[in-house]
Amino acid sequence: MAKRGIDAAGEVFGPYSPGVASGGIVWLSGQIAPDAGDITAQTKASLDKIDALLAAAGSSKHQVTFAQVLLDDIDDFDAMNEVYGEWLADVEIPPARAAFEAAALPRGAKVEIVVQAHDDDCCD
Repeated sequence: MAKRGIDAAGEVFGPYSPGVASGGIVWLSGQIAPDAGDITAQTKASLDKIDALLAAAGSSKHQVTFAQVLLDDIDDFDAMNEVYGEWLADVEIPPARAAFEAAALPRGAKVEIVVQAHDDDCCD
């Protein structure tokens, strides 16, 4: 089965693809925005990156099936969750999700968000 790299011209911090699509499934690497500001701004900026990558893959937040949220401080959960909920406000079936605290995130980020989705042709 062939795979293709997904990129939306964002900054990459190492030897990995921002996203990979194969067999109708889209996997995105964790998205961070450490320079965006507080947890609310970083969450919004990370979700904006996810939107751009999903669009580049021929998908959207409506096709996200699973999300994983890593926080450098679990006390930021409510603030992150508010922004995340706003992002999903028009999504009929929200994705499954896990959220937990990590000891540290790359580049001093407060939040890192990973998603898996299918492309628009996958599951009509």
